[in-house]
Amino acid sequence: MTVPGPVAVVSGPPGAGKSTVAALLAAAVPPAVHLPADAFWEFLVGGVSPYRSAAQRQNETVMKAVAAAATGYARGGYRVFLDAVVGPWFLGPFVTAARATGTELRWVVLRPDEQTVVARAGARGAGALTAPGPVRAMYDQFRDLGRYEGHALDTTGEPPAVTAERVRGHLARSASLLVPAADR
Repeated sequence: MTVPGPVAVVSGPPGAGKSTVAALLAAAVPPAVHLPADAFWEFLVGGVSPYRSAAQRQNETVMKAVAAAATGYARGGYRVFLDAVVGPWFLGPFVTAARATGTELRWVVLRPDEQTVVARAGARGAGALTAPGPVRAMYDQFRDLGRYEGHALDTTGEPPAVTAERVRGHLARSASLLVPAADR
């Protein structure tokens, strides 16, 4: 029987460095999977922009699919590093999938300052969210995580390798744990 690997959700607003950091984390601990959630919206034909209020049902469906994919890879024995805009409002599908599969689930939020996020998002390529208004609105959603505040890391001014090392340390602590691995 294959022992499930852990799932680490690397989250934050657009431009926080999620994709870069998740890729670095996965590359450092093979066998691993870097799972970029943005790809799941690209699968939709005729979908609504995920940043619109009319996209709520669509976004919930996509998050369930992402959670199923992440735990599916984990059940195969891979360490999974998912990069996604997953705030407390979208943790439910991940917690449900992790509990159902006995998969360890951890969550970290990259939160550099607003100016950094807006500048990075604005410099991204075609197809990415670059408009400052929606980026700021999403940044505001991560500004105060309430009871989840201990999951956030201020990564302002850090190079990606330094952030990846800090995230690795955070993921090793109990403060990042949402669902423990099932007893084996």
